[in-house]
Amino acid sequence: MPPSIAQPRPMRRADREVTPPEEIEEILRDCDDVCVAYQDAQGLTIVPVNFAYVADFTQRPHRLRLFAHSALEGRKIDAIRTAANALPVAFEMDCDARIHTGRTPCATTTEFRSLIGTGTASLVEDDEEKIAALRLLLEQCAGMPDAPLLPRQVSKVAVWRIDSTEFTAKRHPAPPIRCE
Repeated sequence: MPPSIAQPRPMRRADREVTPPEEIEEILRDCDDVCVAYQDAQGLTIVPVNFAYVADFTQRPHRLRLFAHSALEGRKIDAIRTAANALPVAFEMDCDARIHTGRTPCATTTEFRSLIGTGTASLVEDDEEKIAALRLLLEQCAGMPDAPLLPRQVSKVAVWRIDSTEFTAKRHPAPPIRCE
């Protein structure tokens, strides 16, 4: 019987699941962007965005908050507003993807690390939280933690976040090197 919606489905390849918080955080740090999928009146769509994150692994379930910025208007901003500032989303990020060609098609594989999950996207309306999120984005994405943020710059950008308690991380290492 398939798991219910309320019960997260266990990872099929449990041997590849990453559970130590420090390794999950490493994946978050090493990924450059996240692809966010959502549905609006036009249908399903997915968009890649740069992101910053705050993770709390002290609670169960673990909590993850992703921050992104965008123009003040557009499809995703409209979708968040139409959903009363609580848009259901799915997200995926991956890093270190390398194809390893084997002697046969079945021996060919891809090495990677990834994180996938679901959550709720909402606009950050509070000015202090918006500035803090922009500073986090500048620090984590551009290595510019002390960059000045002028009020007119802050007013010309939308900041949105994804809150998630349902996410999993996975690692598929490189295959062993075989000597022949």
